Amino acid sequence: MAGGTMNKASLALVLPLLALLAACNMGADGNASSGDSALGELAGARIGAPFTLTGQDGQPVRWDDYKGKYRLVYFGYTYCPDVCPVDLQRIMQAFARFEKAAPDRAAKVQPMLISVDPKRDTPAVLKTYVAAFHPRLIGLTGTPEQIARVAKDFVVLYNIEGKPGASDYLVSHSRTPYLFDGDGKPVALVPVDDPGTPDVDEGAPDKILAFLEKWVR
Repeated sequence: MAGGTMNKASLALVLPLLALLAACNMGADGNASSGDSALGELAGARIGAPFTLTGQDGQPVRWDDYKGKYRLVYFGYTYCPDVCPVDLQRIMQAFARFEKAAPDRAAKVQPMLISVDPKRDTPAVLKTYVAAFHPRLIGLTGTPEQIARVAKDFVVLYNIEGKPGASDYLVSHSRTPYLFDGDGKPVALVPVDDPGTPDVDEGAPDKILAFLEKWVR
């Protein structure tokens, strides 16, 4: 969709890459280990790295500030007209249900939105935006160079679509919500559905809740 996800050509590059990275989860003899059934599809993948960005209150926020917590990471932007708000609504609805069902386990999770539109997504803009989804969701931004580096480390593609210098533009980006464990290692992709298939989407919060119940321990 325009402004929400990358075009098909870009996605064709991203998805096989994720599959290849996930395949890194192998035993010493090159075969999948006997414990793989307890691991997510991204276990062993080279996704994520320490960073320092700016939080919604204007303070520095470091990846390692959440060491010991699961990190539910979504890349998007506040001006996104379609996919981002739908994805975030479903993810945070499921998270709210998870909080009620398993508050101790939910307390171990930090949801975060990392902006791919740092020009417009100031801390103040992000603070208002994330509050509409859940009080635990935090928004992170930074300089264009910082965001580019973080996006690369997290295997996220994005591209500004519009005339140079224009204030009204879209940002196409790959749609890859991740769950990381307490050590900052990738676990699995959060199962959000395609917003273009409403019949399937009705069950998205249920699937995300089941996902959290499975992987957050």
